[in-house]
Amino acid sequence: MKKYSSLTLAVLALAAGAARAEEGMWMPSQLPQIAAPLKAAGLALDPAKLKELTEFPMAAVISLGGCTASFVSPQGLVVTNHHCAYGSIQYNSRPDRDLIKNGFLAATMADELPAAPGSRVFVTVEVKDVTAQIIDAKVAALTGKARVDAIEANEKALVAACEKDTGHRCNVYPFFGGVQYQLIKQMEIRDVRLVHAPADGVGKFGGDTDNWMWPRHTGDYSFYRAYVGPDGKPADFSKDNKPYQPKHHLKLASSPLKENDFVMVTGYPGRTNRYRLPVEVDFTFSWQQPMVIGAFEQRLALIKSETEGRKDAELKYASTVAGLNNTMKNFQGQQESYVGSDILERKQKAYAQLKAWVNADAKRAKEWGADFATAEKLLAERQAIAKAETAMGMGSPTLLGTARTLVKLAQEQQKPDAERKPGFQNRDLSRINAGLQSLERRYDEKVDKAIAASFLVKYLAQPASTLNPAFLSALGLTAGMNEAAVKARLDAVYAGSKLADRAERAAWVGKQPADFKASDDAFIKAAVALYADDDARETRDKELGGRIQQAYASTMKALMAFKASRKEPLYPDANSTLRVSFGKVTGRTPGADGSNWTPFTTLAGVSAKATGTGEFNAPAAQLAAIKAKQYDKYAAKELGNVPVNFLATLDTTGGNSGSPVLNSKAELVGLLFDGTLDAVIADVDFNPKLVRSIVLDARYMQWQMKVVDKADHLLKEMGAQ
Repeated sequence: MKKYSSLTLAVLALAAGAARAEEGMWMPSQLPQIAAPLKAAGLALDPAKLKELTEFPMAAVISLGGCTASFVSPQGLVVTNHHCAYGSIQYNSRPDRDLIKNGFLAATMADELPAAPGSRVFVTVEVKDVTAQIIDAKVAALTGKARVDAIEANEKALVAACEKDTGHRCNVYPFFGGVQYQLIKQMEIRDVRLVHAPADGVGKFGGDTDNWMWPRHTGDYSFYRAYVGPDGKPADFSKDNKPYQPKHHLKLASSPLKENDFVMVTGYPGRTNRYRLPVEVDFTFSWQQPMVIGAFEQRLALIKSETEGRKDAELKYASTVAGLNNTMKNFQGQQESYVGSDILERKQKAYAQLKAWVNADAKRAKEWGADFATAEKLLAERQAIAKAETAMGMGSPTLLGTARTLVKLAQEQQKPDAERKPGFQNRDLSRINAGLQSLERRYDEKVDKAIAASFLVKYLAQPASTLNPAFLSALGLTAGMNEAAVKARLDAVYAGSKLADRAERAAWVGKQPADFKASDDAFIKAAVALYADDDARETRDKELGGRIQQAYASTMKALMAFKASRKEPLYPDANSTLRVSFGKVTGRTPGADGSNWTPFTTLAGVSAKATGTGEFNAPAAQLAAIKAKQYDKYAAKELGNVPVNFLATLDTTGGNSGSPVLNSKAELVGLLFDGTLDAVIADVDFNPKLVRSIVLDARYMQWQMKVVDKADHLLKEMGAQ
């Protein structure tokens, strides 16, 4: 790996002495810098080895493109969370084969099912610092859209060169607000198959009631298998493919996990915002999240009412509903923690300290001072646009979004591939095609139309001067239209389109712009009519985004230098790249409910919560085994029962779902799957007294697989003793 700037190295060196073990989503390259606290916390391995992405254990940790997973056998067996595989479970479910309710177990490899379209296993093979190539002399002199376009051009050139190695996916990621950039190369395994998932009454036990709560009793695990072509390289699904053989895989723990034991989690956390400016924090909690929560509540209510009594429609939206509920409850928890707190006040105070430090020195003031006011002004402009246009997007029918993608793809394909906009190059075609295919099991016209009508009525009730005339014209809408008129108009538009048909959608890929202009399909016509406006708004957003990026990066440089001057740690916000956090198995006294939270839950809690219906409908076979105390060898002596979930002081967020939790010897002891509701605010404001991650104990997973689901062949494959 290439070296970082001297400023960054200084900051990382300071982190070694000042960081608390519980806090920090560390880049693997940083781990040697924090070797002392890692060893003091209990790590038995050499911390320097953890930075090697192609060696054990990092090589066993993989991304699913939104969740984390890990290889657990030499034959490409992959373990992740049940909720991470939920889309594939849902996609393969039908009213006469309800895998969500009953679970799934492939008796042999031949019985394994193709995962949902677009499912991928990404194996990180290389990380390079490419800051100098991204922010070169040309880019440094540019601003606005020109800056964004130049950065994109540099990124695309690096990615194209990287992806000449067939079968790999390469991406450039910004760190510290665009101060640094890394090129990350990953093997992209395209043939992913569903191997095993427990029944919903295990994998989702407790449902939304228990989500983000403790005590927890959820068996949140499922298994995929990664396949490659006969030549060992990534390939599309084929009966001739063979299981991928990873260089390294994780092994199940050889000794029982106990309270206060060292644990670490390796995974791909999605996004945190701990270094956001106060103006951003205020906007998030005063407008953005309350608006999203209300919209999700509205959408969920409509899905429930429109799918009632229609089992197939209910199955189609099962994954959507799960995702909406999960995010909504997270946001609600953040709002509860924020309202009435001093979080904004503390952010403003820290921000004022930073500005005062910058302005106290003429050199610092000249380099960074003006960018603070510029960043605040530009962010306010972007927030005003969001307030004006978000409602329009929420009322857009799904098939209109599909048509817009197809129209833009046709336009972009008129250019050389290197000049196309990100997301519409040849490398993106498989993702676009997968999205078109997956609609087959994710879309229902009755539901979609009801959602669009409900949100459009709200949008059209806004002042006419704030409405987008191109959008209204394209769909034949007018300001102030009542619900009946909106529904009638949508009936006509939906009836005038064939895009609900899978073959029809696929047929549009590769067609020319002239074909789209000549079409009489209602959604295609609307998308063609909207293209110029969509392009103009994208240009506007790029111009603003480029100016923000430049000013924002400057404020982050100031923050890095400020932290270094105070000998305080600084790790980058999460950005979907590989990170490591560490801590201990520890409860909380008191917990959010006022009671003492013990670190482990057990099978006894499953029986106590089981009602036989709804979210607490544990399988009868499982309850019978618990009642008979058929613990096999998985009971913990100190608990007198099989542990189900445990708490740990691990710094995690969304994207960490499915991440392997390892003991001091890097053996698998559990799967990270949740946090506690009063601590999800840690994405913005970390509080070490509150933060706990909720982990599936690997002993419960093995117990369920052996005693209840009879998945002995998988346990044997994993080397379970």
